[in-house]
Amino acid sequence: MDINVFLNNYREAFGDKVDLPIVFWYSEQPVNPIDKIGGCLFKYMKAVRDGQTVTLNVDTIGCGGGKFYTGFTDMPERIPGFVSLKEKYKQTPGDVSEFLEELQVPRSKTDYLNFARMDKVESFDNLEGVLFLATPDMLSGLATWAFFDNNAPDAVTSLFGSGCCAVVTQAVIENERGGKRTFIGFFDPSVRPYFEPDILSFMIPMSRFKEMYETMRSSCLFDTHAWGKIKERMKG
Repeated sequence: MDINVFLNNYREAFGDKVDLPIVFWYSEQPVNPIDKIGGCLFKYMKAVRDGQTVTLNVDTIGCGGGKFYTGFTDMPERIPGFVSLKEKYKQTPGDVSEFLEELQVPRSKTDYLNFARMDKVESFDNLEGVLFLATPDMLSGLATWAFFDNNAPDAVTSLFGSGCCAVVTQAVIENERGGKRTFIGFFDPSVRPYFEPDILSFMIPMSRFKEMYETMRSSCLFDTHAWGKIKERMKG
């Protein structure tokens, strides 16, 4: 797989006005450390979208949920009560605990988590996933591409969880199992203020991206009348 080949295909398929994909990976050493974030780790996503590589660790992520979902800490005892009684995202703290028991968030084996725009990395080696910030039209193309060679009912999924769970946790879990699921996210009201109103996340874990990389030009994204109309509309 070649970064530049993919980016050329991506721009041809979706046009030049869409955001470039974002990649993330864990590392033993920091790439570009930042100051501590007060609150949601996605506050720094604008900097990543602008071309800055961002390195996070347990000390710079200010949100307890963010530390947990990125694998840097065990679950804080207050999480079930906070998610249910404060945020009101689940009916009871017990529902939250049940969800987390089923999810089994993996612990990180290294100290640092890095985010970068895809054109800022040299290869796909050691990456965990590819994140697309997608409008509805763009999401249509991404989902159809994911369905192209996969008839499984969970080829494209949307699961309960925070923004960092939908992007980081699910990708890490999927890679560990060698799975083929992709994930639509950013339904969490807490993450939405950091993105435009018409943006959702579409995460392709690397275990699946390695396959989709090979099918992109064969899918509807190239040389089809229907996608051509959508692509034209995306040009604005």
